[in-house]
Formats: sequence, structure tokens, C-alpha cells
Amino acid sequence: MDLKLSGKTALVTGSTAGIGYAIAKSLATEGVKVYINGRDKNKVDNVIEKLKAETGNPEIHGIAADFSDSQQVEDLIHQLPKVDILVNNVGIFEPKEFRDITDSDWNRFYEVNVLSGVKLSRAYLDKMIDQNWGRIIFISSESALQIPAEMIHYGMTKTAQIAVARGLAELTAGTNVTVNSVLPGPTFSEGVGDFMTALAKDKGLSNAGMEKEFFTSMRPTSIIKRFITPDEIANLVTYVASPLSSATNGASLRADGGVIKTAF
Repeated sequence: MDLKLSGKTALVTGSTAGIGYAIAKSLATEGVKVYINGRDKNKVDNVIEKLKAETGNPEIHGIAADFSDSQQVEDLIHQLPKVDILVNNVGIFEPKEFRDITDSDWNRFYEVNVLSGVKLSRAYLDKMIDQNWGRIIFISSESALQIPAEMIHYGMTKTAQIAVARGLAELTAGTNVTVNSVLPGPTFSEGVGDFMTALAKDKGLSNAGMEKEFFTSMRPTSIIKRFITPDEIANLVTYVASPLSSATNGASLRADGGVIKTAF
């Protein structure tokens, strides 16, 4: 299927690994000029060359920026003043007891997970509306609707992203600009792998045993009973980024493996 994305320009934040990397690769495969992002310039440069080799698309570029630093965000916007597609994927998470989450933790999670998307959307939305075409996609999580007890601060930021995305969608009325959220379920990425390894160590289990335990006790409502792959999330995001998704706006789209126990 031709998703009619050739010639578009996209910025995918937090895209040197995991879901972000898979999204960048999928968009590049469709002929999109893709800007990837990470905190480390050397890693960004290495990923650029890897994606060029994997996709055959020479139009892959990168901008290193740490989204906990407002000045670096401003520098990124200055370097890339206009995009057709913005994928707000950058995010941090960690399991932590509520009593141990400090004010600094709350502020750091909100700055990176929520305000990063706010700042970039503020920079690009009006330009998308002026050209009467654009896509903004927030990569939220099933944790936005089922707040995990082991990382309440993370769940809060994912809920906030959905609220921001829906509000921004209201500003696009009557245009060909859309703003949506995608809610992945438990997805096996580098960060999740580290998280699972830490949990396995704490519980004295093997990694395979911990995965089984995870879907038995921590995400028992999963229908597929396995971790989702980053490519499975990227497939949905790439469609939402395309002109073919023109009737989808202001939506929270689930790719959660059935973890959220409701049809709506």
C-alpha cells in the first residue's frame, strides 16, 4: 500500500532506539525525510548511518538534544524550524515507590515526557495549519489509562499527553492537520529490557520467568500475553502520519495488546 508519504519531512524525538527508532525506520522506508533525535551526538550519527543502510533512504538526518534542557530544545527548533510530521516519542520511565518519588522526580518526568511535546507542538502547529497539512502524534501509553502502581509519576505524564493532544486537535478544526495519541502496551525495547532485568533480579527469577510473571501479575489483562515489538507500534504510527488517516483526529489509538480491558 502506498501511504503517500514520499517527500514529507518528519521529526521523531527519542529515536535512537526502541519505538522511536522503529518509527523513524518505518517512515524512512516510506520515503519520508526523517530527522532522528537523541541526547548523544555520536549515537545519533551512528543511527543515521544505520538507518540509511537499512532503508536505502539518504534523507535521514539528526539533531542531538536533551529534552530536560530547555535551551537545547530551543536550539533544535532553530535548526529545524518546520516539519510536516512531528512524533513526540521521547520519554523516560522508572519503577519507584510513590513514597520515594521526590518533587525533583515529578518535575523531571513532566519536563521530559510532557513539556517536550508541548514545546515542539507550539513551534510547529501554526506552520502546519498555515500550509493546511500536518501530523502531530504523541506516543502515550496504556499506562495513561491504567496508572501503574510501581510508577505513578510516569502514568501521570502519559495521561497528560492525551489531554494535550486532544486539546491541540480542537485547534485544527476545518484543516487538514491532525493531532492524535498512540497508546502502546508493554513493548520490548531497550529500556523495558533493563526494567525487566532489574525486576527479575529483585524477584530472583530468570528473564523468561519474569516475563511470564509480568503478564500473570502486573499486566494480567493482556490478551496477546507477550511483549509487543517496536515495529508493531511503528506500523500504526506510520499510518496515522499518512494522508490516508485524514479522518482520524483527536483520537487515542490503542496498540496495547488488549491490556486495557474495555472496547472503548
